[in-house]
Amino acid sequence: MAKAELKDFLDEKAAFYEQPKFIETDPIQIPHLYSTKEDIEISGFLTATISWGNRKSILTNAHKLMNLLGNTPYDFVMNHTEEDIEKLNGFVHRTFNHNDLSYFIIALRNLYQNYGDMEAFYTRYADKENLQHAIHEFKKEFFSLPHPARTQKHVSDPLKNSAAKRINMFLRWMVRNKKAGVDLGIWNSISPSKLSCPLDVHSGNVARKLGLLKRKQNDGKALAELDNNLRILDPIDPVKYDYALFGLGVFEKF
Repeated sequence: MAKAELKDFLDEKAAFYEQPKFIETDPIQIPHLYSTKEDIEISGFLTATISWGNRKSILTNAHKLMNLLGNTPYDFVMNHTEEDIEKLNGFVHRTFNHNDLSYFIIALRNLYQNYGDMEAFYTRYADKENLQHAIHEFKKEFFSLPHPARTQKHVSDPLKNSAAKRINMFLRWMVRNKKAGVDLGIWNSISPSKLSCPLDVHSGNVARKLGLLKRKQNDGKALAELDNNLRILDPIDPVKYDYALFGLGVFEKF
């Protein structure tokens, strides 16, 4: 497929899948429950963190998590007591358990106390080209408090060759324009051109079939290769093609 044909094909698919009905079966429905910036950020980050495995299970556990936070995630993060933390006991999604969740709540409070919000942190560390270094700095800051060693695995580090799929998905939710009704678009200080595709098995397989990706592993090097090719197709909003790649893989079995 010629490059112009490929762009037309992916533009059409991206527009087809980036519709409000996409929310019905996607974890992005969780931050859509909220209206304040901080609630959207925190619910989105926690939901993205547990977004692996069966999609139905992800949604069930994400709603359960929000209920545990009293459906006021920012207030819970900033004003929780030890007794509140104890109420999180028993939460589990695959390998993410209540001990991990408890630390995430404490670390988020520390982050908000020191930086104001998550957008301010990422804006401070964003490079000219992308947000991968900012993700690395985020992980360093997030785990700057005493924490269980096992909990670190739930935030990926691109500088250790991770594709960091879940946190790149979270950043897409926060940064991309909300005019299509799917992404939230609440961060105005970061350009969508700096976003990276949430690379997973579905988007990776489709990208390879379309000649956008040659590397076999879905790792940081593969993400850099895919990002470069998507930015050629659309340097302003390259991650809109996540909808096309994901939709083709999951819904069309491309």
